[in-house]
Amino acid sequence: MLHDMTVFTAPRVPESAERATLESVGRRLGDLRLRMAATDFIEAVGIVEDLRVWSPEERALVGDLLGFGEVSAYTMSSPLRFRVQETAFPGLWRVLAVDASDESIHEDFLQAGAIPPILERIMRENGQSELPEPVFPEGVMNAPALTREIAMRAKNRRPDDAAHIINLTLLPMTEADFATLYGWLGHQEVSILSRGYGNCRITSTSLASVWWVQYFNSADKLILNTLEVTTMPEAALAAREDYADTLIRLEEYLSGLQDTETA
Repeated sequence: MLHDMTVFTAPRVPESAERATLESVGRRLGDLRLRMAATDFIEAVGIVEDLRVWSPEERALVGDLLGFGEVSAYTMSSPLRFRVQETAFPGLWRVLAVDASDESIHEDFLQAGAIPPILERIMRENGQSELPEPVFPEGVMNAPALTREIAMRAKNRRPDDAAHIINLTLLPMTEADFATLYGWLGHQEVSILSRGYGNCRITSTSLASVWWVQYFNSADKLILNTLEVTTMPEAALAAREDYADTLIRLEEYLSGLQDTETA
């Protein structure tokens, strides 16, 4: 299932980049990095850089300079839908809010931290605190016990509780069991793709704090199927160590940009 983490490769500077734009974006990112370096990882989520006040040329260039990381996400809630992309520097994210047509951008910002909290907020706002017990068809084996366990864990969960993980792959499950769980929980507002440890797809459910966390192999075959009762599955999060590495790599990268500007 798992594979080695991708080796960090700094994004390439576009040859077509205008020197003045490159200089201004470099300064802005340098200021952002200083704010990040002065902030503990837990508090870093409060660091937000509004890109709407940047020029169109700067906004276009910053996407090339920061590149793309291993985690991306989107929400389906209306009237705004959020698109979240980790940059090549873990712990630094780009967030867009678009209308239902995906044509009009209402928000565009960089945010530091483990993951933008908008994803957890939308999961909570659209999830229910309790679900009625499903009707169990013939052929179920573990679905009745699992639904009770999930409902109890979700109802009694506190924000600081460790994740409660149910590994469905290791349990004797019938087709009726899976059909019951999928029909009861569903796939809801938030979808996350993490390529950090295999191809991991994370989706919120109808029950607040309950997530499907599913791993697929290169042939797109489901090889690990779990349910997690947690604020946000760990597979989606940048770690404190990632953030520390990003501060070093971003400083080195921005120093290289200065060399490019003066060349």
